[in-house]
Amino acid sequence: MKPLDPRLLRRARGARVFLAASVLIGVASGVLIVVQAVLLAHGITGVVLRGSGVSGVALGLALVVAGRALLVWAQEVVAQRAAAAVKSTLRRQVLEHSLKLGPVWLSGERSSALTTLLTKGLDDLDPYFARYLPQLVLASTVPAGVIGWMATGDLIAAGTVLVTLPLIPIFMALIGWATQARSRRRQHALAVLAHHFADVVGGLTTLKLFGRAKAQESAVRRVTDQHRAASMGSLRLAFLSSFALELLASISVALVAVGVGLRLVDGKLGLETALMVLILAPEAYLPLRQVGLQFHASADGVAASEEVFRVLETPLPMRGDRTDVPDLRVSPLQLYDVTVRYTGRDEPALDGFDLELRPGEVVALTGPSGAGKSTALAVLLGFVEPERGVVVAGGSAADEFDPIEWRRQFAWVPQRPGLRLGSIADNVRLGRPTASDDEVRLALLTAGAGELALDKPVGEQGQLLSGGQQRRVALARALLTNAPVLLLDEPTAGLDPDAEAAVISGLRATGRTVLMVAHRPALIAAADRTVSVGARELVNA
Repeated sequence: MKPLDPRLLRRARGARVFLAASVLIGVASGVLIVVQAVLLAHGITGVVLRGSGVSGVALGLALVVAGRALLVWAQEVVAQRAAAAVKSTLRRQVLEHSLKLGPVWLSGERSSALTTLLTKGLDDLDPYFARYLPQLVLASTVPAGVIGWMATGDLIAAGTVLVTLPLIPIFMALIGWATQARSRRRQHALAVLAHHFADVVGGLTTLKLFGRAKAQESAVRRVTDQHRAASMGSLRLAFLSSFALELLASISVALVAVGVGLRLVDGKLGLETALMVLILAPEAYLPLRQVGLQFHASADGVAASEEVFRVLETPLPMRGDRTDVPDLRVSPLQLYDVTVRYTGRDEPALDGFDLELRPGEVVALTGPSGAGKSTALAVLLGFVEPERGVVVAGGSAADEFDPIEWRRQFAWVPQRPGLRLGSIADNVRLGRPTASDDEVRLALLTAGAGELALDKPVGEQGQLLSGGQQRRVALARALLTNAPVLLLDEPTAGLDPDAEAAVISGLRATGRTVLMVAHRPALIAAADRTVSVGARELVNA
């Protein structure tokens, strides 16, 4: 585990500004520490040996203490603002990158784990920026200044500190290796808990219907206990390592004090110099001790940031930047010898697939489950990069075009369309936010959902609608986009024959190019052509 991940500096400007401000504050703190030690040693010596007053020294000390307090406050303010800025930047970058990776990649990532990462996970960066990094900066600036000033008065004491000081970071590195593994286990346990709890809540209705709700109590309890055990293990290691670092620092300071005392008794060292060295010695070790104490508080945040960078460093499909995308209302669309193989799978999801989609025709993709029908739609949308083969439109390869401009040619309705909290009209208008109520009603009517009121709430994830109504609302949203090509994944699943007939009639009436995954006979019969996926052959309807 790196003390400061350089990827944070590259991706978050707030981290760079914070680090620069922390270095300045650290240097100022080191100077004030030395001044404080000199003033204390001079004042005590003056009172003991010369009987002089302490008013001047007391005023100086008051100013130094006020200055150090001001620097601590400034460090806290800068750290909190930096943490907020970095978390906001990383959340935005992860969301934007996830959108570019597309739904196929997201289906491989547990949505609850990603949600946990972007909320509780990144919130763990607060102690990293607020407590750990400030101490890390102090540990890299203050000891050097303190040892340098000590060397001007007592070279032996400065040498003792210089020899023993590196032992603390060495022990910290050893402890860090163990902490890294435990933090990852805790992060994984939290993700498992979040995913399991979300699954249970999402399927609560089904569990109640089949009388299995009570049985899930033990499962949730077991996953919770795993998270508790991982958290307590991290705390146990934190307490033990903190004790070891404190003991090492205390022994080192004691060695310095013994040497100074012996030289003071022998007359080889003056009282003022001895006092200054004794005051500065603990200050040399203090920043490193604080780094050790705060290291564990930041470990969870570092583990979360590593997960963030794992997402951000996932390569995007290679795409060009051309914006002159052919108009698919008049240009044909072809897939030539397309092969797709998902990571971790030996068998290809799509093997040598060919397809020509002419403007205005309705084509049905048929074949058994798992043959690659949905994968073919993902390839067209640019969510999956083929291992072999190419998608061509208007004589140009699809990967030459800007992905955003390319996807404007398509409207996609997946197997499980997503609906957001709001009304029917709110969800349909996602296709075109400027659409009027009349245009929304027309889209619903074309999708066979004309009976739905525009102000009818859909509930969270469309729970107030039936499965068929959800699909028809999603289809109306796709129709409202005016995209020339509709990509539909089983658009009539869950519909009765009358509703299915209405959807088919509406699709034919649009005059758009339609490529749909179909299993139901009525939908297959309505197509101009059927393409059997997996058999590498075309069958004319």
